[in-house]
Amino acid sequence: MRKPRDFDAELKALEGKARDLRSRKVQQLGELVISTGADALSVEELAGALIVLVETEDAGRREAWAKRGAAFFQGRSKRTA
Repeated sequence: MRKPRDFDAELKALEGKARDLRSRKVQQLGELVISTGADALSVEELAGALIVLVETEDAGRREAWAKRGAAFFQGRSKRTA
């Protein structure tokens, strides 16, 4: 006979993992703000800029931003290597 699964324990473990992932995401976003120099902006300026980015539907602009972001990360990895 199989041992019954402890769904409560599994759910609690998954909730812990989800909490850890959210915490790591927040930390990485903070590190990104600092590494790009955006920490020199006021909170209001940074929030306004992010809102404009989210509301932008122009695919060409989004692709240009994505390319620039990729170049930023590639440049950083070359410097650290």
